Amino acid sequence: MTLPLAVSVGDLNGIGIEIALRSHTLLCGRGISPLYLIDREMLEQAADRLGLTIPEDFSILSPDAAPFEIDPGRVSTEAGAYSFASFKTGVELTASGECAAIVTLPIHKKSWELAGIVYKGHTDALRDFFDREAIMMLGCPEMYVGLYTEHIPLRQVPAALEKERLSRFLIDFYRQSGAEEVAVLGLNPHAGDHGVLGDEESIIEQAIAQANQFIQNHPFTGPLVPDIAFTPAMRRRFRHYVALYHDQGLIPLKALHFEESINVSLNLPILRTSVDHGTAFDIAYRGAPLNLQSYLNAVEYAAVRNRRRG
Repeated sequence: MTLPLAVSVGDLNGIGIEIALRSHTLLCGRGISPLYLIDREMLEQAADRLGLTIPEDFSILSPDAAPFEIDPGRVSTEAGAYSFASFKTGVELTASGECAAIVTLPIHKKSWELAGIVYKGHTDALRDFFDREAIMMLGCPEMYVGLYTEHIPLRQVPAALEKERLSRFLIDFYRQSGAEEVAVLGLNPHAGDHGVLGDEESIIEQAIAQANQFIQNHPFTGPLVPDIAFTPAMRRRFRHYVALYHDQGLIPLKALHFEESINVSLNLPILRTSVDHGTAFDIAYRGAPLNLQSYLNAVEYAAVRNRRRG
């Protein structure tokens, strides 16, 4: 029997629940069984606001959170608490083996903060839950990007660059991602230009050399000059990249593959996938056309990995 996929519904003031409702029948037609972590009262309220019918086979499980009045497009304490409870329930179900993986719809970080949630996002929470160095990888089959640092201020990135930590990150990323070759970006313009524009590349070079010693085919190349790393010629060679900070990797990824890319948490005892977009408060509950592809791809990735394990 195929286990269900836990789906945390994200911030209910955003577009997540509409994406789930509109995608459900299509997913079931692909043989996928989602379990949505939402209670009946909140589900009916959302569906009524959206003018959508709840499918009869829309399986739900209530998280431990109080229902609230949906206020489209607004940051709120109640929505933050509910989205975190939905996520935490999905993690627990997946860790216990009752669900095959967890797929997360978008949360709003400020709503989590208002609700007293200490984590900056899903990946940050997963690190704490499992005491593991979770890796954030985003992308699609054409291009995946692993982020060495994520949601930290840009001025803190150079100080976070440590040889041992980066070397360990590279090895974990290679083993978990299924990469054949990995392009590692430099930090500075022109990758430092031999120290003229910065000397952090010496740390990156040492980390790459150390990581290559542990893997027979020496898969890591770099540090690459960041402004040419994503040219068509480079993308014909490399499918997996390691970026040293958030925007360095995600600007090119989203420029090229925004609608289809997903977020995958690697290096954990459970599988978590997610959409690679936010709550879209500006269009939530307004009847605007939604692109479902990122969510469909996130669910499909989790389902395929589950079938391979089975």
